[in-house]
Amino acid sequence: MPIILDHQLREQIPHNALEFPITYFHDELITLPGWARPLHWHPDFEIATAECGVLDYQVGGQHIILEAGDGIFVNGNMLHGIKQLSDTVPDPMPNIVFSGTLIAPETSTIYQKHILPIAQCDLLPFVVFRHNDPSHSEINALIKDIYRQMTEKRGCYELAVQRNLNCIFEYLACNFDELPKTEATRIQTTNQIRLQKMLSYIYENYAAPVTLADIAKAANISRSEAGRCFHTYMGCSPVDALIQYRLQMAHQLLRERTQTLQQISYACGFNSVNYFSRQFKKKYGYAPSQSGNAGK
Repeated sequence: MPIILDHQLREQIPHNALEFPITYFHDELITLPGWARPLHWHPDFEIATAECGVLDYQVGGQHIILEAGDGIFVNGNMLHGIKQLSDTVPDPMPNIVFSGTLIAPETSTIYQKHILPIAQCDLLPFVVFRHNDPSHSEINALIKDIYRQMTEKRGCYELAVQRNLNCIFEYLACNFDELPKTEATRIQTTNQIRLQKMLSYIYENYAAPVTLADIAKAANISRSEAGRCFHTYMGCSPVDALIQYRLQMAHQLLRERTQTLQQISYACGFNSVNYFSRQFKKKYGYAPSQSGNAGK
């Protein structure tokens, strides 16, 4: 069964599900520390493109390297995160997040026959469209046109976007049997659900005192099992993940320049400004007091 969990990141996707359920993002990476977006998930589909740099697109426990011009389709409710590997300028990384209902209503034959089988396929967490694969050139052109339509919003752009998405899903449906599948064992699926529950707990409670036992309890597993889940998917311990998320939230608050270091420290779960400053400098290479002049 597909992994479905409510999460605060779901609510941050601002499109109106009743009007035109798609949102276009651009230049996200430049606002994120380390040009990396942490693991997150949402019920909608996602399509993204590496425009000029090299991206590490993590989907579940897999890392997909996208070169400039490569596109990727990510299925709904899949854990995924992005990190830019090239170290020159942040990649614009245009991407769209959209509901399958943009193509057809959930009760329609089109949705039930062509959209739902893709959405419910645990063996299809993602599909990559390579820039140097002739069979993918039309799909990448359709994706690029969607970005243009969503940027310019001229005339009947909604119809053009819907038309292009129809063509993309027609490709996915017609080539469904040939698309590379990923075998996911029951243990892998279970661990991903556990990780989502624990990340949800961290994201919702990072400002409060949180222990390893609290994080493990969110998934009803032992502390050692929690550690194994985090190391498998994130390469760090649960407590390290908590600290990293607190630092990411602090990084955002520092950009707003509306609070003191002490206020930001406490708001992000650090009880000591000195400890917060040491951890911040260790991660980003500069003190939080210097954040106004810092780059990546």
